[in-house]
Parts: sequence; C-alpha cells; structure tokens
Amino acid sequence: MNVMAKAEKKISSAFIYFFGSFGGILFGYDIGVMTGALPFLQADWHLENAASLVGWITSAVMFGAIFGGALAGQLSDKFGRRKMILMSAIVFMVFSVLSGVSPDMGETSAYYLIIVRMLLGLAVGAASALVPAYMSEMAPASARGRLSGLNQTMIVSGMLLSYVVDFLLKDLPGEWAWRLMLGLAAVPALILFLGVLRLPESPRFLLRKGDEAQARRVLTYIRKNPAEIDQELASIKETAKEERQANSKTSWSTLFSSKYRYLVIAGVGVAAFQQFQGANAIFYYIPLIVQKATGQAASSNLMWPIVQGVILVIGSLVYMWIADKFNRRTLLMVGGAVMGLSFILPAIINWMMPNMNPMTIVVFLCIYVAFYSFTWAPLTWVLVGEIFPLAIRGRASGLASSFNWIGSWLVGLIFPIMTASMPQEAVFAIFGVICILGVIFVKTCVPETRGHTLEEIEEQGTNRGRVKASNPEN
Repeated sequence: MNVMAKAEKKISSAFIYFFGSFGGILFGYDIGVMTGALPFLQADWHLENAASLVGWITSAVMFGAIFGGALAGQLSDKFGRRKMILMSAIVFMVFSVLSGVSPDMGETSAYYLIIVRMLLGLAVGAASALVPAYMSEMAPASARGRLSGLNQTMIVSGMLLSYVVDFLLKDLPGEWAWRLMLGLAAVPALILFLGVLRLPESPRFLLRKGDEAQARRVLTYIRKNPAEIDQELASIKETAKEERQANSKTSWSTLFSSKYRYLVIAGVGVAAFQQFQGANAIFYYIPLIVQKATGQAASSNLMWPIVQGVILVIGSLVYMWIADKFNRRTLLMVGGAVMGLSFILPAIINWMMPNMNPMTIVVFLCIYVAFYSFTWAPLTWVLVGEIFPLAIRGRASGLASSFNWIGSWLVGLIFPIMTASMPQEAVFAIFGVICILGVIFVKTCVPETRGHTLEEIEEQGTNRGRVKASNPEN
C-alpha cells in the first residue's frame, strides 16, 4: 500500500485533469472525421443520390451512443468512472480499425459500416457520459466550470484534429483517403488508454464504496488546503451515508421521484436541446452545405471544416476564461438567442432578397458556431456533470447523454433528407426556432449551479422540486 501511495503521489493535478478530459478527443474526432470522409466515401461507393443511406452512415455512431451513454453511466456506478473510461478506449480502438478496413462489397459495404459505427458509438456515448462526471467529481467548486470546460476544449480539439487530418489526406486516392481518416481514430484512443492507466478513481465514487483512506489520498493530489479536504470529505461522507441508506431503493424510477424530478428534467432537457438546436448538422455536413450553396464539389471544400474547428477551439478557450465569471443560465440564454437569430435571419433575408449571395448562410453559420462554442457546447456538459445528486448521478448522466445522442442521431439522419426536399435556409430556420425554445426552457426550468458544491446544488434543486410539487400552479 505504501509503495502504491508513493507511486500515486507522483501524479500531478495537471496530469489528472488533462487525461481525465482526454476522452473528449475521441468524442470530437469521431464527430468531425466523417465530415471529410463522406465526400470520398460517397464517390467510392456511388452514394451521391442515396440521402437516407448517407444519413444512416453518418448518424450510426450517434445511434450507438444513445445506448453507450446509458449503459456506461449505470456501470460506472458499480465499477467506477476510471475502469469504464478504459473499457471505452479499448472499444473505440477496435471499431475504429474495423471502420477503416470496411470491405468493398457494393451495398452490403454500407450496411457493414453502419453496424460497425453503431458499435463504435457505444464507446463514444460512454465517453460523453463518463468524462463530465469524472471531471466534476475531481474539480473544486470554485473552478469546476473552468476545469469541466476542459472536456469541451478536448472535444473541439478532437474535431479540429479530424478536420486537419481530412484535409491532409484529401489528395490520396479516394478509397485510401476515407479509410485512413476513419482508421486513424484508433491513435487518440490508444493515448487515452495509456494515460488513464495512471489516473486515480473519483473520490466521491471511492467514498461511496467505503474507501475513505483512498478518497482522502486522491483529494491530496487536487486540493492544496488540508482544511478544504476535511470539509469536502465530511460533506461527501454525509451525502454518501444518506445515499447508501437509500441505495437498495434506487432504480430508474427514482430519477422521476419528487425529490429528484426537477433536477433530472433540467439536466436532461439541456442535454437534449443542445443537439436538437442543429449544431451537428453544420459539423457533419459543412462541405455539402457549401456545395449546395455555391455549386463547388464537396471534396474541394475541406477548408471550411477547419475554419469551423478553429472557431470552436477559440470559443472553448474563451469559455474557460469566462466560465466562473458569469452565471451558467445567463450564458445559455444569451448564446441560445444569438444562435437562433443566426439560423432564422438567413431565411428572412432570402425571402426579402431572393438573389442573396449564397455564401451569406455560411457567414451566419460561422456566427452560430462562435456563440455555440462558448455557451451551449461546454455548458451542457458542465451542467450534466454537476446538476445530478450522487444517488442518481450515474443513471441520470447516462440518460442525459442518451437524450443528447438521440438528438444528434436524428439531426445527422434527417438533415440530408430535409435539404434534399426543401431550401437549406428553411431547414436552418426550423433549428433556429428550437434554439429560442431552448432559451425559454433554461429561463423557466434550469437552476443556477455556478459556485455551488455538488451537495448544495442537490439541496437547491430538491427543495425547489418539493415547492413545485406542493404548489403545482406555480
């Protein structure tokens, strides 16, 4: 035990936070990689006029992620966040390679790739649920927004990495280009696996399992003040004691009991709105969007994803700077309002000026991405990581992740079908209305969490939930 303690004491807090959030690289890479691979895959397998098949190939990862998020969230309550992140990295490596070596057997190839990408989605969904939970449980309340925002920085860095890889490989023969783009996702998965091997388990999970000594040891890596450690341990222990007493009664139905319903609706609702607002339509299909607007071949528009990726990375850094200076609700409402207008205004301008420059819509999409990058993109996962009480955190985080991926899957699936049957401006206007509805939801249904401990958030949310239950007219 002493040898283990000495080995663990060499782990710096920077190392813990870096690899604790590195799963976002996998998440981001797979969101972005199909953006560049799709034009070459369409040409190689002659899918230019198969909108529904293209939608399924693109969205298959998100379909698998629906189940991966829920499954990993539940299993992490039993086996721990760290072990499940390791398992996710292994699954990601295997199915990334299998995606890159898809057999060329006509239409059968498309179905093979869809199935493999669904299985890959299990790992992507797991990462989307586990990383925010792990980071929120490791970060101090005063810096939780900023440190949890590392997850978003990793996600958008993974997206930018995939866009750059796509651009560098675009001059290879078509078949080799898309295969390497998909297969190279195994590299960051391997890096994640090796890094997480040295990470400690979450102190909250350790206390829940009764290992107070190890929980204290982990807190010494990431907290400088001994008094802060004692106070945090006492607070976590009190909550953990209450949750252990009720553990035998905890089930999926517990999420919607009067004690937790308000917080679950708030967290799951924000996670769902983030995707139904249409951001991933841009990230998955921007070369095809530009192609439809300008008539230029999609494979020649791979610089546009890099532009979007750079905006996303800059936005994530802006968020880390402002994360703990502004309320979560304020940022979500301001961001959602601008995002909604960025989608709705091109439709209005096109209606008033039918000869509108086709690149106008792309400019507005860049404005949308800029505001999304430092509001809804990072704050969704910060809220998911901090709003759910310990007793239901695994299940609730998994449910939120699954609803997030349901939205991502549906957007990825139906966007090419919608744009094949109506003007792009009209499609984005629909997403704009959803953005405005998201603002209304945040204003009426989401509690403020900035600067509160996880235990304070639980008390705040459950108390408001009881008030709502006793005064339904309010």
